[in-house]
Amino acid sequence: MATASFRWILQLHKDVPKAARFYAQGLDFSVNVVTLRWAELQSGPLKLALMQSPSDHVVNEKGYSSLLSFTVTDINTSISKLMELGAELDGSIKYEVHGKVASVRCLDGHVLGLYEPS
Repeated sequence: MATASFRWILQLHKDVPKAARFYAQGLDFSVNVVTLRWAELQSGPLKLALMQSPSDHVVNEKGYSSLLSFTVTDINTSISKLMELGAELDGSIKYEVHGKVASVRCLDGHVLGLYEPS
């Protein structure tokens, strides 16, 4: 079994329902969930999550790009390996009801989300 598998891509948008319609109508994504603040879409195995951007941030502002999220079998081991390769833990590991979550920043500043289900 692989130690990590691709989970979904997250994008920030000012108008989530409008963005969901764009992907659904323009690219034939299936819409699994859509609210004013959150949407989940799918195209084959690709899952795309849309989240409303904070009102005081511009979506294209430096530092706000897609977040690649991975499901891992052991979050602590994964973080250790990534940090050995130069990544930095971005905050602490969160212990949620559904599992553990954490974020790390790669050398070039991109954020990777890690998720270990309960």
